[in-house]
Amino acid sequence: MLVLHTSDWHLGRALHRFDLFAAQAAFVDHLVEVIRAEQVDLVVISGDVHDRAIPPVTAMRLFDEALSRMRDAGAHVVVISGNHDAPVRLGDKAGLLDPRVRIRTDVAKITEPVTVEDAHGPVHVYALPYLEPAAVVAALPAVTDEADQIDRTDEGGEVRAEGTSLTHPAVLRRAMRVVHADRVRRGGRSVVCAHAWVTGGQASESERDISVGGLAAVPAGLFDGITYTALGHLHRPQALRDCLRYSGSPLPYSFSERTDVKSSLLVELDANGLGWVEEIPVPVYRNLARLRGRLAELMTAPVHEAHVGDFVSVVLTDTIRPMDAMTTLQRRFPFALTLIHEPEASESTDGLTYRQRIRGRSDLAVAEAFVTHVRAEPSEGERSLLQAALDDARRSEEAA
Repeated sequence: MLVLHTSDWHLGRALHRFDLFAAQAAFVDHLVEVIRAEQVDLVVISGDVHDRAIPPVTAMRLFDEALSRMRDAGAHVVVISGNHDAPVRLGDKAGLLDPRVRIRTDVAKITEPVTVEDAHGPVHVYALPYLEPAAVVAALPAVTDEADQIDRTDEGGEVRAEGTSLTHPAVLRRAMRVVHADRVRRGGRSVVCAHAWVTGGQASESERDISVGGLAAVPAGLFDGITYTALGHLHRPQALRDCLRYSGSPLPYSFSERTDVKSSLLVELDANGLGWVEEIPVPVYRNLARLRGRLAELMTAPVHEAHVGDFVSVVLTDTIRPMDAMTTLQRRFPFALTLIHEPEASESTDGLTYRQRIRGRSDLAVAEAFVTHVRAEPSEGERSLLQAALDDARRSEEAA
């Protein structure tokens, strides 16, 4: 059986206000072509389909279209909700879908796997939506008192007092306990589709932090015995073990991901379990680059020509912040998205106190230097206004 693992589409997301709809639609086209070309049997989408709980209509339509096209290409599809998704909204029509398409957002159904058959028998897909402790603990399938006591133990061995909120690791531990019991009873190969931060995973700048409020990373050992675990949440593609992987997001959603090779994972499950895993690179919609230097150099240096069509983040090092710097930059780099001014230190003033720097300069010269530093060199009219203000201040002091 061939399984295609993808996650963290974040439909509706922008990159520093640049609309990524066209890039996300191109990814869906690519995914459908992979399903057709490789004759994929099963697609698992491990959460964060949308970027926010109430996605824009265009994002909802793109997701609906993606589901139909993946099904028509011959694949079964299993989707879970992530921490960015609204479970009720994502799964509100799950019961009306084609049986080959399953959207799982209800934690109470984690022991009802989606079963797909091949020549070697059944593959049971356990779909674990994002488990926010306060929201799901009451709906989790029942476990024994002994197991429940273990589930209140956090990563450091501290047992939480009765009545306090469970941690995210404890909730996922309880969920996996009942999953393991069910898979042993059923037999056959198993796939877990989960949205979580597993210990050892490397984050980027674009994930929403789920470590706040007692939520934390979960141990990789929770997934021991599972044929393949398809993880979502972290945007960098990475393998924690051969059978425990993040596919990563299909697009870079921060400049920290500019060197990542975005991909989906093609997974073969053979008669004995996990056969092999292959990374399928996602075509690059537009590269990301970080540039640093003075405005004049950035606008003229041939070395930067390769980045003219990239999404660009710029750090300007001019001593004085240039006027309309972003407008100027976008004449050469039309996809310049962010701009930071970090002036290079002036050797003539390094180590000098303010009094030492202004010694021997007139009040007008000091005022002009301040205006130049925070904006641009003042015009003749502005110099006249500054001089008039200084004269008024001096006269007021003399009168006092």
